Amino acid sequence: MSVSPDIYPHVLVVDDDRRLRELLGSFLTANQCRVSAVDGAAEARRRMAGVEFDLIVLDVMMPGESGVEFARSLRASGNQVPILMLSALSDTEDRISGLTAGVDDYLAKPFEPRELLLRVQAILKRKAAVQPGQTQPNEVKFGPFTFNLARGELRRDGELVHLTTRERDILRVLASRPGMPVDRAEIIEPTQEESNRAVDVQINRLRRKIEEQPAMPVYLQTVRGQGYSLHIDP
Repeated sequence: MSVSPDIYPHVLVVDDDRRLRELLGSFLTANQCRVSAVDGAAEARRRMAGVEFDLIVLDVMMPGESGVEFARSLRASGNQVPILMLSALSDTEDRISGLTAGVDDYLAKPFEPRELLLRVQAILKRKAAVQPGQTQPNEVKFGPFTFNLARGELRRDGELVHLTTRERDILRVLASRPGMPVDRAEIIEPTQEESNRAVDVQINRLRRKIEEQPAMPVYLQTVRGQGYSLHIDP
């Protein structure tokens, strides 16, 4: 029995490069996504006025309104549609600008289509885990710590705690579903052949930064047979 395309996630590709729009459209369509493609922020707004999208794949460098400006305006208006940002700019500051604007993930050009698909799938999976009527928090607090999901910043009593890129990504996944078990498969880096053991090592390193006694964690707990969960303040 065939599956109706209407149940496939609807992705909006926003990029001024026609060739890339066509390539992304063909690839995502071949991998069970419905795709609409536009060349800039203005047209994206017109499309979004009449259609609810499951994900936006958004280029940074576009004529007129940039991808960062567009993402920031969406978040300011309360629109929480997941955003995967694409950019030929790979500097840390450019990545931080995108994440600060509220995007969910960032992928530097050039990229492998398979990597993009894995990141799209991971974002959609996290979105599906959020219950109807429930919104993803912008910030969570646990003990003396505060973690801002958009900026990927962890602070202890107001002081910034250094996180590696991998630690930040793991904490963002856990903080997006506080108190809920997150399977190791969702924590594995999409672009690497990372093992469950490697994830455990990363978790232990993160615990050493947020737990008074890492061997007896209070916040970042192991859920037997399911993965890990982050326990935050009520």
